[in-house]
Amino acid sequence: MEIIPVLDLKGGVVVRARMGQRDLYRPIATPLAATSDPVDVARGLRSIHPFARLYVADLDAIEGRGDNGAALRRLRAECPGVALWVDNGIADAGAAARWLDDDVGSLVLGSETQADPALMWSFAGDNRVILSLDFRGDAFQGPREILDAPSAWPAKIIVMTLARVGSGAGPDLDRLAEIRRIAAGRRIYAAGGVRDAGDLAALARAGIAGALVATALHDGRLGSADIKALAAAPAPRLRETP
Repeated sequence: MEIIPVLDLKGGVVVRARMGQRDLYRPIATPLAATSDPVDVARGLRSIHPFARLYVADLDAIEGRGDNGAALRRLRAECPGVALWVDNGIADAGAAARWLDDDVGSLVLGSETQADPALMWSFAGDNRVILSLDFRGDAFQGPREILDAPSAWPAKIIVMTLARVGSGAGPDLDRLAEIRRIAAGRRIYAAGGVRDAGDLAALARAGIAGALVATALHDGRLGSADIKALAAAPAPRLRETP
């Protein structure tokens, strides 16, 4: 089970996300860092555990209100060896190709910002691209053709339950199980609702490859000892779904 800390960027700082209500997000206050500066927060998260990967949501870019490119470049420069998964709302093949050529990190294509499923299909074989299947409640966000074409998905899939982000409601195990059932061996990552090590253990038992986590790390409900124990635990023996 891989744990991937989340940095939500807005206006150049890390904000505290809650239930997908982005207009209410405010700069984060966390015991892990003295400020909400992205580099400070990233270093604070890595003081808990030497995470190899960070997920970054550029909320300004996703909403079409500028971008946090400067913060991303600082993260890349000042956190060497840390891979970045970046969702910045790209929905154009040319922009995606240019962004990947800049070698900032892996590109997350969020279904909620896509207008044409052709973009996903054109990058399905690129290991630098991750697809995020975004949900609000029971409603899929984005072209239905994306959800209905699992054979065209890339190798790594995020299942993002926006209403559970920062909510403490627990992960959406039923939806994760359904996506895993149709995903044909792809690696599935849970996003939204993870509260503690118990939730992560439940995800591991369900065959989920990893989880995007923020609030539980900042609130101390998921600490270094929990992460080490999860890393040391043997992988569950799972029967592959057809």
